[in-house]
Order: sequence, then C-alpha cells, then structure tokens
Amino acid sequence: VQLVESGGGLVQPGGSLRLSCAASGFTLDDYAIGWFRQAPGKEREGVSCITISDYSTIYADSVKGRFTISSDNAKNTVYLQMTSLKPEGTAVYYCACLELKSWAMSCTFYLYEYDCWGQGPQVTVSS
Repeated sequence: VQLVESGGGLVQPGGSLRLSCAASGFTLDDYAIGWFRQAPGKEREGVSCITISDYSTIYADSVKGRFTISSDNAKNTVYLQMTSLKPEGTAVYYCACLELKSWAMSCTFYLYEYDCWGQGPQVTVSS
C-alpha cells in the first residue's frame, strides 16, 4: 500500500498548482482520500477529502471556492487543484488513505483515522 505524490513547487501568490496522489497496492473504490498540509511550526490540518465510491467531498473553510479535489479511478489517482494561492498556503502537502470499513464511515479531517500517508511535496507560495 503506497501513495506517491507529485506536483509541488514554487508559485507566486494568486497562482495555481495541481497536486497528484497516485495509489498503488490497492484500489480507491473502498477508500476516502484526504489532503492535509503542515506549515512550519504548525499542526497538520485537513484541506480536502473525497469519498471515491460516491465522489462526495469536503473542504476546509480556508480553501473553499479555491481548491478542487477530484479522482481518476482508471489511473487510481486523486488530484488537488489549487487556485488563487496565498502565502499562508505554504506548507508540506500530504495525501492520505482511509479505508471505509463500514457504511457509517466517510471523509474526515481527523488525521489519526487515516491508514497510509504519502511523502508530502513542498508547496511554496511566494513572490
């Protein structure tokens, strides 16, 4: 079970980036995939999450209207499209997998429920 992220880098304020999270060793159908970020000196926080079976999504208030999470099941990959980036968006971004073992489970920002994590690409928003 592995998540491999790509797409981080340096972008100017107001710019856009797309992060990718490719899953291997399992299929996404029975999972939720979350995106989290951790800025220097701060706790890791939830950004967005998608439940693959029904494509339901959640977003942190700080990114609503600017970030979009999506999945390509054929590629076993989840994307985070980030637009109108702000300097406070500078952080290491992680994707994580949550196996939905019962019908009651769904997307959450409670990070300790997640079963696997990617390596976390750096995103820097600066002029």
